[in-house]
Amino acid sequence: MLSTPAKEVYILGVTLTGRQFRPSDWSERLAGVMSQFRPGGPQPGSHLGYSPWCIPTSVNGVRCVIVHPDLIEYDRMAWDFCMNFAKDNDLQVSKGAPEPKTN
Repeated sequence: MLSTPAKEVYILGVTLTGRQFRPSDWSERLAGVMSQFRPGGPQPGSHLGYSPWCIPTSVNGVRCVIVHPDLIEYDRMAWDFCMNFAKDNDLQVSKGAPEPKTN
């Protein structure tokens, strides 16, 4: 999918066919799984907060997860997990913040 990005990658909660991805809390679930991957490694209680390398958010009203490229250097398999999650679920992926849609 994306090999070595120069900036953050946005996994959008919209499929390649334009459908909203479900469940609605998918971004928090993915970021929760990735919470242990952080600078300095997992610490006691680190499962209680999101990793700075995998952050759930919303952009232009669409749920998404921002994956920081530093994750590649820390743990390539963790990066691949995020990118394969997007691929396996046919989710749109954007290098950098996605452009707002105009009607």
